[in-house]
Amino acid sequence: MFKSLSFKVIVFGFIFTFFSSFGQSFFLGLFNLSIRNTLSISQGQFGSIYASATLLSSFLLIWVGKKIDDIDIFKFAFFVTVLLSFSCFIFSKISSITFLFIAIFLMRFSGQGMMSHTATTTISRYFTKSRGKALSTSWFGLSTAEFILPVLIVYLLTIITWQNLWIYISILVLIFLPPSSFILVKSLNFESREQANQKELNTKIKQWKRVEVLRDYRFYVICLNMLAMPWIATGVFVYQSFITESKEWGTFIIAQSFMVYSVSSVLTLLVAGFLIDKFTSRKLLIFMNIPLLISTLVLIYFDVSISAFIFLGLIGISNGLANVLGSSTWAEIYGVRYLGSIKALTTALMVFSTAFGTALFGFLIDGGFSIEHIAFLSFIYVAISTILLFVVRNKLNPQNL
Repeated sequence: MFKSLSFKVIVFGFIFTFFSSFGQSFFLGLFNLSIRNTLSISQGQFGSIYASATLLSSFLLIWVGKKIDDIDIFKFAFFVTVLLSFSCFIFSKISSITFLFIAIFLMRFSGQGMMSHTATTTISRYFTKSRGKALSTSWFGLSTAEFILPVLIVYLLTIITWQNLWIYISILVLIFLPPSSFILVKSLNFESREQANQKELNTKIKQWKRVEVLRDYRFYVICLNMLAMPWIATGVFVYQSFITESKEWGTFIIAQSFMVYSVSSVLTLLVAGFLIDKFTSRKLLIFMNIPLLISTLVLIYFDVSISAFIFLGLIGISNGLANVLGSSTWAEIYGVRYLGSIKALTTALMVFSTAFGTALFGFLIDGGFSIEHIAFLSFIYVAISTILLFVVRNKLNPQNL
């Protein structure tokens, strides 16, 4: 399907989204109990630290992330790789609340933020005609991690201390990613990017600068929808132990349900890539959060253990759509010339929303809210944002010059 260089770019995206998992909430949430036991802190305290560190990382990402428009992609990727390895090492040394804040800040910035930003911006800038399929293929990296890592980590924590586990992860990152980046993108030149229909697809579309995007009301309506998945899913992942205890699902149900979540994400990615290239992201955007909306109803009304698999399976569908649409939509509407700058902002907002979700869930849990009440509030948010998007759905076309 893709030429040699195009294939390398996709493999690069796959690898970087896979390794971004170490800074994702689903992965860090697996260490929630271990860290709280080590530091003797509550769910709410952990959530507040997690949220504030994530919030700080989102602000830094706005400035650092835009540098990808001006720096050679291999040098940028190498910087992100070293930072991720260092962050993993620091995470293994958590011994106080201050250190916990620093470690989470570094992991959220380097892992969830910079790794995924590097992957998706590179893919979106390089591909035009096949952008949907390329993005969906590269996001298989994160889906693969979501399928493998939860059960693997739960098992490894029974035989290895969580601190040593993070040291091994740090070494793995440093050994594997630099040579992979050298092989895959050292010679990447965006002038040689996918050329099919280039003239029709790009040169006549206005290339928006970030300051112009911030004045466009459509940006905020789309963001309301794009940010629903990150803050709700993050709350679920970080407080998975609370949900498990509330629903009496058993210790391993959530970890096992992640396999369903991952499979549904992958299947959605497979379909979404082709649908985006055929119908455009703008037309698919309205359907993105419908499964997420239904998942909140499942959490409200059902307690049997099988509902955990249905719940996370539905979240996985919305996640698969959001992963691809979250990059391709901005490229379609605002062009690719300043995409790194725009994506730095949207990725920062996504990271910010995860901080919001963590803080909100923690505050509500400490305030005595049940998981059903929290799910109802999530339902209201998703419903309102979807209605607003429906109202402006016919105004999402790019501006032609």
